[in-house]
Amino acid sequence: MEEFLAFKSSPNQFIIEFPGRTRLYLKREDLLHPEVSGNKFRKLKYNLKEAFQQNKDSLLTFGGAYSNHIAATAAAGKISGIKTIGVIRGEELGVNFEKNLLGNPTLKFAHSCGMRFLFISRSDFREKATPDFQQKLKEKFGDYYMLPEGGTNALAVKGCAEILDEDDKDFDFIACAAGTGGTMAGLLNTSGKHQKILGFPALKGDFLETEVQKFSLRKNYQFILNYHFGGYAKVDSELINFINKFQKNYQIQLDPIYTGKLVFGIFDLVKKGFFAPGTSILAIHTGGLQGIAGINKRLKQKKLPQIRNLEPGQ
Repeated sequence: MEEFLAFKSSPNQFIIEFPGRTRLYLKREDLLHPEVSGNKFRKLKYNLKEAFQQNKDSLLTFGGAYSNHIAATAAAGKISGIKTIGVIRGEELGVNFEKNLLGNPTLKFAHSCGMRFLFISRSDFREKATPDFQQKLKEKFGDYYMLPEGGTNALAVKGCAEILDEDDKDFDFIACAAGTGGTMAGLLNTSGKHQKILGFPALKGDFLETEVQKFSLRKNYQFILNYHFGGYAKVDSELINFINKFQKNYQIQLDPIYTGKLVFGIFDLVKKGFFAPGTSILAIHTGGLQGIAGINKRLKQKKLPQIRNLEPGQ
């Protein structure tokens, strides 16, 4: 448990100076922990503390079949000694469960950490926050501590506020991928008044502004809506080729759901003159690398290029 309560700072790695002296750095939050990395570590930290203070013996949360949040919660539970329950979208995954585990590295990993699963239909999943559904979960699993899908709540935002430290005050822009808005809200709450937070949503739509404003009163932010590649978990050959080229050039693995789209977007914005000359940019690497195996499986089925896995000495 102490592992999650201790403050951790991640290094900033210089990436490139573009023409016009625009400089890009990457905050390596992916290095925080081998199994609970990036913003998932930050989001779980104070929620774990609260679960123990409430004497809960289980964490229950929600997610899809390849969810970073599901994998991280399972790993954090195993490390901290608290049971975990995953309510998973897709009742078909519960049919031939052992076979499906072999074909799904995320669920296989979570299961190896001791996570119990409840597979439900997509229609039921949309009702997961209703009182009736919550009551059914209580009847089935008892007095658990609940984490929302994606892990964002006030305590998660508190944890994400620890991403930035004093060494980051000189950057003009802080850029992050956005899923549920919790990471962005945390960054906003500790950013300097002169800094602008850029959020790159992984999903279509502009609904995230409302989510961010639930947890932060700050207004020094902007959403960049053009780099979702068609929606959540949507990828194409251009994105995969960019991720592979970036990995080859800088020996840093990006994931295709969040950080790949974020960094692709920054490079493209630089080319389009979005940033003034001499601008300094800090992009947050929020981890999420466990999902690459699942994406590669889909890419192989579609006969598309796959993401190269970074190996020592490559």
